[in-house]
Amino acid sequence: MTQSSELVHVPLQEFVQFLNKENIRKFFFVIDPQRGVVISSHPKLQPIADFLQSDTRDFAGHEGLFFQVSKRHGTLQGAFVHRTNRGQGSGGLRYWHYEKLEDFLRDGLRLSRGMTYKNALAGLWWGGGKGVIAHERAAGIHDPRVRAAIFQEFGAFVASLQGCYVTAEDVGTNVTDMANVFSRNRFITCIPQEYGGSGNPSMATARGIVCGMEAALEFAGAPALERKTIAVQGMGNVAVALLRLLFERNVAKVIACDIDAELVERVRNVFAGRNLEGYVVSADDISILHTGCDILAPCAIGAILNPRTIPKIRAKIICGAANNQLEDPERDDHALFDRGIVYVPDFLVNRMGIVNCANEQYGYVLRDPFFERHLKRDWEYSVFQMTLSVLRASRTSQEPPGKVAVRRAEELSLVDHPIFGHRGQQIISSLVEGRWHENPCDV
Repeated sequence: MTQSSELVHVPLQEFVQFLNKENIRKFFFVIDPQRGVVISSHPKLQPIADFLQSDTRDFAGHEGLFFQVSKRHGTLQGAFVHRTNRGQGSGGLRYWHYEKLEDFLRDGLRLSRGMTYKNALAGLWWGGGKGVIAHERAAGIHDPRVRAAIFQEFGAFVASLQGCYVTAEDVGTNVTDMANVFSRNRFITCIPQEYGGSGNPSMATARGIVCGMEAALEFAGAPALERKTIAVQGMGNVAVALLRLLFERNVAKVIACDIDAELVERVRNVFAGRNLEGYVVSADDISILHTGCDILAPCAIGAILNPRTIPKIRAKIICGAANNQLEDPERDDHALFDRGIVYVPDFLVNRMGIVNCANEQYGYVLRDPFFERHLKRDWEYSVFQMTLSVLRASRTSQEPPGKVAVRRAEELSLVDHPIFGHRGQQIISSLVEGRWHENPCDV
C-alpha cells in the first residue's frame, strides 16, 4: 500500500492491520507552517496526508488530526481539531461503525468543522473538534468491560493531547462511557452528575431544535407547531426528547423510525396514547425522508441530503439534530434552495448540547440566564433569532441558507480568544515539536 487511494479506500480493519505490521500505534497529520502542506508523523502514512491535501470538500485547513490504535482491543481512535482561534477544539465523541478508512476520516473532518461553526454562531469561546472511535459490530461493543477499556484508553489519548481538544458525549456514547473517559482525562464535559458534570445533554439539544422549527415556521408565514405533522429520522436520546417537546406543543402527528427494533418498541411505549407512528427500518431504508409532512427532522446520521434523496423530499421545512446533513454542502444546499425547501442548517440549531457543556465548567445556577438566553427570542444570537436572520438574509440575497450561515460562522470563528489568543495552535505545534507520536499514552 503506497498510494493514497490504496490506503484511504481499504477496509478499516485492514488499515489497522497495516498499522500493526508497521508498528505504528500513534500518528498525526498537521499543516507544515513553512510550506503550507499537510504532513504526516510517519513517512509511510504520507499518502494519506497527500489525500487530505488534495481534498476540497471535507478537509478545510484542519489544524491537527491525531490518532491511536487502542492497545487492548485494536480500535482506531481519533481526535480531529479544525480551528482553535476562539479556544480549545471542542466537540463530542462518536462511537460508530465505518467500512473504510475514508469514511472514518471524512466523518471526523466534517464533524469537527461543523463544531467550529456551531460554537462560533453560539458565541462560545471554543473552537471546533470531534472525537471518533471506530467499532467493529462483532467486537463486544455492548460488553461493559470491553467498553470500559476502550473509553479509558481514549481518555488517556485525549489527555496526551494537552488540552487542544475537549471531548464530550455524542452518537453511540453514554454517560457511563464519559465516566470512563473522565477516569483518565480532565479535558471532558458531559460527565455524570454524580461527578459534578451536567450529564446527558439530549433535552438541551432538543429544545434548540424546537426553537429552530418555530423560527422556520415564522419565516414561512405558517402558524406554530400545533397541528403540524413531523417526520423524525432516528429515535435515539435527542429524538425522544424532541418527541416529548413536540407533543407538548400539540403537534398533530409524529412519524419516526429507527434501525433498532428494541429502541422503537421502548419509544412507542413511552408515548403510548400519543399519535406516534414509529417503525423499524433497515440501515439503507431512507423512505422516512420522503414522507409527506410539514417538517422533516433528521436526527440520526449525516450526509442524508443528497442527489438521491432531495428530489423526492415532500417536506416544506427541514430542521433536525443530525450533524452534517448535507452530503456535499455546496451542491446540496443549492439543490434544496432551488426546490423551495426551507433548509435550516444543522449547526444553527443543534447547539444546545455544546452550550450545556460549555456552561458546565462555570458552575450551575437555577434557570441559568447564560443558557436560557439561547432559547429565548430577545437575544440576537439566540437559536430563534439567528435562524430567522439567516433565512431572511438567504431570501434577500438569493443564496442558500447554508452558504449564508457558513459565511457568518467563518468570520466569527477567526476571532481569537480574548485572553489566550490562538493557544490551540500553539499546543498542536508543541505536540509536533515534542514528537507526540513517539510517546506512550497507555492507561
